[in-house]
Amino acid sequence: MYYLRLVRGYQVLDLVRWLLTATAASVVAAFLLRALGRALSDPAGASPGRLLWCLPPLAAVAWFAAAAARAVPAHRPERIAGLTAAGAGLRRIRALIAGEVALACSLGSGCALLLFLVLRNDIADESLAADLGMGTPLPLAAPITLLALVPAVAGLAAAAAVSTPETLPGRPAETAPRAFHPLRLALPIGLTAVGLALELYGLRPGAAQDGRAVHLPAGLGTTSTALLVGWSLAALGVALLTAPLLALAGRVLALGRPAPLRLLAGRGLGAEARRLGTPLAVLALTLAAVLTAARYWADRPGTVKTVPVIEVLLITACAVGAVVARLVELRSARLGTTDSLLRLGTPPTLLRGAVALRTVAAGTVLLLTAGLTAALGAGALR
Repeated sequence: MYYLRLVRGYQVLDLVRWLLTATAASVVAAFLLRALGRALSDPAGASPGRLLWCLPPLAAVAWFAAAAARAVPAHRPERIAGLTAAGAGLRRIRALIAGEVALACSLGSGCALLLFLVLRNDIADESLAADLGMGTPLPLAAPITLLALVPAVAGLAAAAAVSTPETLPGRPAETAPRAFHPLRLALPIGLTAVGLALELYGLRPGAAQDGRAVHLPAGLGTTSTALLVGWSLAALGVALLTAPLLALAGRVLALGRPAPLRLLAGRGLGAEARRLGTPLAVLALTLAAVLTAARYWADRPGTVKTVPVIEVLLITACAVGAVVARLVELRSARLGTTDSLLRLGTPPTLLRGAVALRTVAAGTVLLLTAGLTAALGAGALR
């Protein structure tokens, strides 16, 4: 009970995080229930394929839950300090944050199940009959088992995200490896080069007649194995280059004899490149896939379907939410440095200008990586 009292007093950001987690979980639960309804309506259909369609949004919700849970100790250090003073260790704090995420996902899944049961009671239109499995008995264990996946996966992801000791107050921070290092550049550059070579091989004259075409889901046409593997390797390499590019941008900002504005922006971006690189890389991959699919659908009207569009919107929202959560975490980690600079007489306008300059530099890297990945993806589609 004492731990419950310590975690009371949500602020606006805590409520927004909780509501966004519940909303995303409800959408994933709706996808799982739709797959169940389709399986009840057509038992001979491809039920595993429908469940596989639910994996990308489920992974996106887990990624958002992990990023949001990792930001909790940095954003609310007084909560973690109170729990630590009460005798809670790292495992109990992890369990508490994971339980909070699982509770939000359980609420969202429960709302989706309630709506599903209400619509099955001869209220829905006939166009939704196949999605709801109307006219067939509903096994009680099936929806409970499916909906238990959402809070379980999100809770485990949240618990794993807060497993490092440096995220807790009062623990000595470990020295993070540099993001811009020649040895760390070898793997992403190699993957990008191999991917480009495979994609060029797949785009050579007469390559369309070689092998069997790979039919992509969501009405995205066909491609070849070489193009698909090449784009995947190149996209992975470009994503791994995000953190080094952020560190390089920080060095470029601080080149020569920089003014205080460029020095603060460059050093800050270089220090945050490694922690900011991962969510920005995921966001770049998501935006590249969205741009590639949108361009293909725009050139071929009538090929787009409702469910893939909803999944794309959910995955994009989760990727953006993960970046925002990481920015909140980094801002909370900079509070001590910011207070010290203000006590030394640094003008607040200088600090705001440094933040704006860092944002512009990070946005430029995001546009570069997302644009390059989208261009490669557009070449892989036929």
